[in-house]
Amino acid sequence: MELDEIIKPENLVYRKPKLLNDVPMHYCPGCSHSVIHKLIAEIVEDMGMEERTIGISPVGCAVFAYNYIEIDWLEAAHGRAPAVATAVKRLNTGKMVFTYQGDGDLAAIGTAETIHAANRGENIVIVFVNNAIYGMTGGQMAPTTLLGMPTSTCPYGREAPLNGYPLKISDLLAQLEGTCLVTRQSVDTVAAVKKSKKMLRLAFENSMAGKGTSVVEFVSACASGWKQSPEKANSWMKENMFPFYPLGDLKNV
Repeated sequence: MELDEIIKPENLVYRKPKLLNDVPMHYCPGCSHSVIHKLIAEIVEDMGMEERTIGISPVGCAVFAYNYIEIDWLEAAHGRAPAVATAVKRLNTGKMVFTYQGDGDLAAIGTAETIHAANRGENIVIVFVNNAIYGMTGGQMAPTTLLGMPTSTCPYGREAPLNGYPLKISDLLAQLEGTCLVTRQSVDTVAAVKKSKKMLRLAFENSMAGKGTSVVEFVSACASGWKQSPEKANSWMKENMFPFYPLGDLKNV
């Protein structure tokens, strides 16, 4: 095979997913969102669901996800993505419907919608990006912020008597009868990316098989919000986030 043939996109083993648009992403260096976007695009393409997938994008750093992944999107009010996804899936049972939410969206203003959609066992996928901070609006404390972790609204670190404890929302969702899969993953290494893709694919397959709600949490770094370099943020995540939010399956029926 000639070199010109080898370097054609269709002949490359590793290539950009067809569903990712040629639009420069706005995410900060070291952010996990771009990798997760790539995984979603790959899985939808691999499943042949390009024309049957609907994403629900609420408020947060990933609010512009519709600019990057070439599928149908709806934008929801802050925290209301699971409620919107419920309506979309019930009216379009043959569609593959997922939400894409951050911790401030899913585990704060959207806690009620998240818990009740999962408790009903809606056949949707909830993609949950947990970086323990409000990354879009200035780095404020989130429900998932760790004890002792400084943010713009708790500059000396989160204190339990004043701010309460970090919310392990995925652990709560795993206790509900309506969830069939609750897993906590990351994309900090090649091995982690491969595992995450496997679990994300399973979540989408569950939704189409009518098994109930699947939740895939991604423990992620926020270098800008944490005021660290991407390399240091990644190390801090491993040393501090992973012990409190351990990776692995919380529920897999």
